[in-house]
Amino acid sequence: MSAKKTDVLRNWLIVITAMLTLSPVVLFITFSKMEGLSNQQKIENRTQAFSTTATLFLGLALMIHAYVAAKRVQAAQKSAIAAENSNEIEMKNVYLAQERLIAERFMTAITQLGHESVATRTGAIYALEEIAQNCPQEYWTIMEILTAFVRENAASKLQEEETQQTPARIRIDIQAALTVIARRDGEKDQPNHKINLRYADMRGADLHKANLQQADLRGADLCEADLRGADLCEANLDGAKLSGSILYEANLQSTSLTDANLCGANLNCARVCGANLRAANLTGASLRGANLQGANLYKANLQGSNLKVANLQGAKLFLANLQGAKLGKANLQGTGLIGANLQQANLNGANLQQANLNAAKLPQTEVFFANLSEASLREADLCGANLMGTNLQMAILHEANLCGANLMGANLNMTNLSHVKLEGAILTGVKNLKPHQITLAEGDVTTRLPENVESPADWTQIS
Repeated sequence: MSAKKTDVLRNWLIVITAMLTLSPVVLFITFSKMEGLSNQQKIENRTQAFSTTATLFLGLALMIHAYVAAKRVQAAQKSAIAAENSNEIEMKNVYLAQERLIAERFMTAITQLGHESVATRTGAIYALEEIAQNCPQEYWTIMEILTAFVRENAASKLQEEETQQTPARIRIDIQAALTVIARRDGEKDQPNHKINLRYADMRGADLHKANLQQADLRGADLCEADLRGADLCEANLDGAKLSGSILYEANLQSTSLTDANLCGANLNCARVCGANLRAANLTGASLRGANLQGANLYKANLQGSNLKVANLQGAKLFLANLQGAKLGKANLQGTGLIGANLQQANLNGANLQQANLNAAKLPQTEVFFANLSEASLREADLCGANLMGTNLQMAILHEANLCGANLMGANLNMTNLSHVKLEGAILTGVKNLKPHQITLAEGDVTTRLPENVESPADWTQIS
C-alpha cells in the first residue's frame, strides 16, 4: 500500500476517534432530553443512540484493522525490497570475486609463461585455455598471447643449422600452445583479426585436424609437420616451408601458397580448390586424388610429383614444370598448360579434353589412351611421345612436333594436322584419318601411314 493511501487512512481514523470521543456527550444529551417523552419514544431514542454508537465503534474497529494490515503490507514490501537489494549486492560481490580470481589467474599464467621450467610454462598455457573458455571477453587476447609466445620462441639460427641434420622436433611448451590455438573456436574470432603465426618455427608440430582457417602463416616453417585433416581454408602460407609435411585430406581451399616450399609433401586427397600455388615448389610431392580444381599453379615446380587420379579441371598450369610427373587418369579437362614442361610425364588415361597445351613440352611422354579431344596443341613438342589409342578427335595440332611419336590406334577424326611434323611417326592403325588431313602434314618415307592412306607426293624423300 502506498504512502498516500496510508495518510488517507490516518485522517479517517482521526475523524472517527473524534466522533467516538463525542459519542458519550451525544448519549448524555439524548438521555437528558427524554423528559416529557412517552416510554415508547424513550425506548426508540435509546435504541437509535446505541445503534449509532455501535456503528461508530464497528467502523473504528474496521479502520484500525485496515490501518494495521496496511502497515504490515508496507513492512513486508520494504522487507522484500531490502532482500532483493541484498541479493543484488551479494551477486555483484560474487561476480567481482570471480573477476578478481580470473584476473589473478590470468596474470599468474602470463607470468609463468616466462618461467625456466617447461612444465610450468606448459601448465600456464593450459590455464590460459581454461580462462579463455570461461571468460569469452578474454578469448581473443589469450589467442594473441599464445601466438606471440610461439613466434617469439622460435629456434635460433644456430639451432636451425643443428636440426637440419636431425629429424624435426618441437618444444613441448610450443606444441602445447599450438594445440590450444589449433582447437580454437573460430566463431569467437574478432572481426578483421587473424591468427598470426608469421615466420613461426613449427617444424614437426602435431597439427592434426587443426583449425587454422584464415590464419596468417606467411614464411612459417612447417617442415615435417602433421597437418592431416587440418583446416587451412583461406589461410595465407605465402613463402611457407612445408617440405615433408603431411597434408593428407587437408582443406586448402582458396589458400594462398605463393612461393611455398612443398617439396616431398603429402597432399593425397587434399582439397586445394581455387588455391594459389603460383611458383610453389611441389617437387616430388604426392597429390594423388587431390582436388585442385581451378587452382593457380603458374610456374609451379611439380617435377616428379604424383598427381594420379587428381582433379585439375580448369587449373592454371602455364609454364609449370611437370617433368616426370605422374598424371595417370587425372582430370585435366579445360586445364591451361601453355608452355608447360611435361617431358617424360605419364598422362596415360588422363582426361585432357579441351585442355590448352599450346607450346607445351611433351617429348618422350606417355599419353596412351588419354582423351585429348578438342584440345589445343599448337606448336607443342610431342617428339617420341607415346599417343597409342589416344583420342585426338577435333584436336588442334597446328605446327606441333610429332617426330617419332607413336599414334597407333589413335582417333584422328577431324584432327587439325596442319604443318604437323610426322617424320618417323607411327600412324598405323589410326582411326578416322582422311587423306586431306595428311596432305596438310609434313612427313617423309620414315612416316608409317595406314595401308589405306598414301603418302603425299610432296613429302620430302630420303635418298
